[in-house]
Amino acid sequence: MTFGLDMSIKVFDFFSGCGGTSCGFESAGMEIALGLDLDSDSAKTFQKNFPEAEFILGDIRDIHTNALANSVGNREVPLLFCGCAPCQPFSRQNQTTDSSDSRRNLLSEFARFVKAWLPEYVFIENVPGMQKIAVDNVGPLPSFLKLLKKLGYSYESRVIPASHFGVPQKRERFVLLASRIGKIDLPVATHGPLGKPFSTVRDWINGLPELNAGERSKKDPDHVAAKLSDLNLHRIRNTPEGGGRNDWPKSLWLDCHKSHIGHSDVYGRLSWDKPASGLTTKCISYSNGRFGHPNQDRAISVREAACLQTFPRKYKFYGQLQSKARQIGNAVPPLMAKAVGRQVIKHLKEMQKQVS
Repeated sequence: MTFGLDMSIKVFDFFSGCGGTSCGFESAGMEIALGLDLDSDSAKTFQKNFPEAEFILGDIRDIHTNALANSVGNREVPLLFCGCAPCQPFSRQNQTTDSSDSRRNLLSEFARFVKAWLPEYVFIENVPGMQKIAVDNVGPLPSFLKLLKKLGYSYESRVIPASHFGVPQKRERFVLLASRIGKIDLPVATHGPLGKPFSTVRDWINGLPELNAGERSKKDPDHVAAKLSDLNLHRIRNTPEGGGRNDWPKSLWLDCHKSHIGHSDVYGRLSWDKPASGLTTKCISYSNGRFGHPNQDRAISVREAACLQTFPRKYKFYGQLQSKARQIGNAVPPLMAKAVGRQVIKHLKEMQKQVS
């Protein structure tokens, strides 16, 4: 199939969540055609930020592949399908080994749509543990890779630090990029020893209005910080920038910390001039990670968490406080997606030049 050199790529964002992947691909120059997710808060967030895109609210297991027909249209433009399924079944924090977890099979549901529509490009992002869930070359990822080969796709996949693309986090992700129109490579790192300096917390949240714990900014409803108990306020006031519970007087320690050296990031403060720890679905909770503000006595706000994920400051989120945190923690960092998007656009132009 031949497309014009200036043709925009249509993005279909499965398991879209609040739209981190779409945000990055749109900023790279792509058209967001459709989002799909079963979470109603995520759906509303996506629709707020991509009002021209179609949205399907529902479980992918219950949706027929024909549901995309209206958005796909007459196939005069190249398509990119994103399949960034929930990462919890493959996370190292998930200590269960129950292969019956239905979320482990969501990649095969995404595969139904790839097989039905044969998009020119396919993108997958997940936790590094995803590629390890296989026995004798059988599992969600090996099965998907076999299908890609059968359908004529070439692909490249590996674990990539998000910090290599300007994301101010110590966050590693498994990334796969596939093409049906020619061999494709993943993008080259833009930040690090051979590129720009790594982004830091200061680069992304400095200058936002100061807040107290439990306070919301009058100008930005998403710049809101969770409340802290009197005890946790005392703890964070005894924590220096970049420090943690080891800086406290022993009287403030929890009993479980007195004989346990693991999980050292909980109750920690971020450092201004370093990348943040990897954000989680509890990224605004002081007691669930190194999510304390560098010098204000509170956890980071929803807006600050979104900034550390590299969402634009104008991006709007829907739902209660914990729902917003969950959406942000689950999101693909837009800057990382943007780098992939630029790589896809570059690849398409190269392929078109070869046939023109």
